[in-house]
This record gives sequence, structure tokens and C-alpha cells, in this order.
Amino acid sequence: MTPRTLLALGAAVLAFSAGALAFDGTTGIGTDAAVAAETTHDAAPVHVSNAKLRRVDSIELDAESLVLRNGGKTVVESSMRDSRLTVSLLDRLLGTPTRTQTAEGVGGACFPAGTTSTWGGAIRVAALTTEARAGNAVEIRVLRDQVRSRLGARIELTGPDGVQVGDDIADEIADAPRSERVSYGSDDSRAWQLLLREGWADDTSGDDHPADSAGTNGVSALTDETTVTVLGSPMPVHAQRSC
Repeated sequence: MTPRTLLALGAAVLAFSAGALAFDGTTGIGTDAAVAAETTHDAAPVHVSNAKLRRVDSIELDAESLVLRNGGKTVVESSMRDSRLTVSLLDRLLGTPTRTQTAEGVGGACFPAGTTSTWGGAIRVAALTTEARAGNAVEIRVLRDQVRSRLGARIELTGPDGVQVGDDIADEIADAPRSERVSYGSDDSRAWQLLLREGWADDTSGDDHPADSAGTNGVSALTDETTVTVLGSPMPVHAQRSC
């Protein structure tokens, strides 16, 4: 891929609905610090037993939640408005992640404070100290098609409709309306962002960022040519602002 394409993809991977999060902070922080960086909305507690969690064989990144399943049965659905639950479930299921803490403003004025957890180089959750404009308390990126549980079991990682990293989605790109896709790079080295499912309505009317500048938010696939390399949410298409 050309440097221009790689730069565009890198920007899209790190682009968040309310800014971008740096990943070059201090690694190896403790669990207490990670929890302190998480935000959550008031909601009824979600309880799932270790026995049920051990049966999880797939995780789907939806537009506004992570859905943990056993076959076709939903074991638990974690809202991306609840960073504590999201991180806790993945800790229990996948084991101890690599953690990085970033202070506000590191890397630029648009970079919020937060704690990033990465499990097996496959799934990355950035827990924001302050929730984003759209209402999400986490940003999630899926980087591989599977990850190992803490007990060594294989867990499939998907987006909506079973889309996975490594899939060729040429047909989906061709069939999608232009409002749901963005092309990066040039004809000889093309990459795409395809909106897979809409979510995270961002009402920015009345502030310094008009609502129509926010693009269409949701869970997206990034590609190299037409092969999926990253699944992410929130990840807006056709956003007109840099923060």
C-alpha cells in the first residue's frame, strides 16, 4: 500500500466520534488505575456467571454494544455506554490485557484522557475518562478474526452480519450507497471504510460543530483493497470535522 493509503487508514483507525486517543502512554498500569479511568451511566447491574461466560464462543461488535454469544444464544450484551462492564467482562473472559494510559492533550488538543486495554492483539477497548459527545464511554477496535480465552478456547470476533477481519467485502462495498462508504488512496492502491450498521446519533445542533458535519456514525469496516483489516465503533463516515 502507498504511504498515502496507510496514513488515511491510520487516521481512520484512531478517529473517534469526539476525537482521537493516543496509544503511546505509560504501559503496565494497575487495575485500579484502569477502573478509575472508566465512565459509566446509571443502569441496572448486569450479572453473568463464570460458568456461562466460559461457554462464550463468539463476540460481535455491534454499533453500540459488544454481544457475547454461545452459538446462536446471547450470553450477555454490554452497552458501550458502560465502560466498567465492557472492560470487566473482557477481563474475565480473555484474561489480563496490555494497558496503556493517556492523559488529556497528549498528542494534540483533540486527544481525550483514557485507558486502552488490548487482549491478544485482537480486540482493543479505549475507556474514556469523560464520555464522548455521542454518549459512548468506550471506543472499540477489532484487529483479528479470533482471540483466545483465558482458558485457551478460540473465540470468533465479528461485526454485524458475521463480517470478520480477513473477509473480502467487495460485493458489500459495491452495493453500498455512497453515503455509507469512503474511499482512501488511489486507483492502484485503494482502501475503503464501509459503514456496516448505523448508531450513535450525534446531536451537535446549537454548538460549534453543526450536526451535518459529524457524518454518519456506527460500526465500520476498514479495508486494504476490499479485504477487511479493522472493525471499529464508533467510527463515522463522511465526518467533516477533525475532533
